[in-house]
Amino acid sequence: MLPSARLVPASVRRAQSSIHSSSCFFMDLKTLLSSLNEFASLSFAESWDNVGLLVEPSPPHTVNTLFLTNDLTEEVMEEALQKKADLILSYHPPIFRPMKHITWKTWKERLVIRALENRVAIYSPHTAYDAAPQGVNSWLAKGLGTCTTRPIHPSKAPNYPTEGTHRLEFSANHSQDLDKVLSAVKGVGGVSVTSSPARCDGEEQTRISLNCTQKALMQVLAFLSQDRQLYQKTEILSLEKPLLLHTGMGRLCTLDDSAPLATMIEQIKRHLKLSHLRLALGVGRTLESPVKVVAVCAGSGGSVLQGVEADLYLTGEMSHHDVLDAASKGINVILCEHSNTERGFLSDLQEMLGVHLENKINIIVSETDRDPLHVV
Repeated sequence: MLPSARLVPASVRRAQSSIHSSSCFFMDLKTLLSSLNEFASLSFAESWDNVGLLVEPSPPHTVNTLFLTNDLTEEVMEEALQKKADLILSYHPPIFRPMKHITWKTWKERLVIRALENRVAIYSPHTAYDAAPQGVNSWLAKGLGTCTTRPIHPSKAPNYPTEGTHRLEFSANHSQDLDKVLSAVKGVGGVSVTSSPARCDGEEQTRISLNCTQKALMQVLAFLSQDRQLYQKTEILSLEKPLLLHTGMGRLCTLDDSAPLATMIEQIKRHLKLSHLRLALGVGRTLESPVKVVAVCAGSGGSVLQGVEADLYLTGEMSHHDVLDAASKGINVILCEHSNTERGFLSDLQEMLGVHLENKINIIVSETDRDPLHVV
């Protein structure tokens, strides 16, 4: 036995082993947030949304238990505290509009107070999860049966390298002072220039292409307008980032085999675990009418589904007039209430995050979270 070694009772060794094991069962908050962003980038969220870390306890903050909910109500907060959550992932952001006070007066202010007092962080992904390939809308489409899907409004590649917002091209013949032209446009800030030989109507020319910002575009055009011949040959293109095939808002689903509307209704009920839903029959449609194409949008689908050609719209809620408009075009509309089209995704999310985070933390789904509307 080494001189520094000492005997430790078996009961103490077991307790120490248990403590050591549980102490490894956590992640630093910043590390966890980085992993969550890798799972579904917040850059895919809509510009109007309020996503990301909404409440942060003073650092350092470690997360042992991640608590998933669709809506963070006071009842759900009580459950999260009882289950000793360190981070609440609330799909809907409990803080959306700016808060002028943090008092005990309103329920959302009380949520913030209780979170901070109990050192619980709050994170919301919302529309980032709507757009994600493995997100809420893809989960909702699973209830339709075997189908091919694509986003209704595809997202743009967030990190695609682009130089400027516009491309401006023109041709110059050799009778013009090319050096002067090139020197002038290269002297404008925010411009990258390339040139190549070209031939037009049997004449040797130089094709000049510029990628530039909106501000630089106006400066280049001001210079070119001094030479009418150059100006008349100028073409301007607006540069866009490429669209992503599997990421974006809503889903347009084409079923492998068409099915009667009545069959689709029963499948959707089973998938969402609902006994009732609301149906607006399209003009000229019946429960036996075939459904081949379904446009899906979790939550509130009015703006996303508007103008989409489909046999059926599936969403949580739409305005009365949007429903009338769709029905007038022969489109059936199924409404399931807002969060009923989202909440079931949390079970899939629990499994996916467990794999993504390598089971380094405990992930639980709220048992008290529910849609506030009930059929009575």
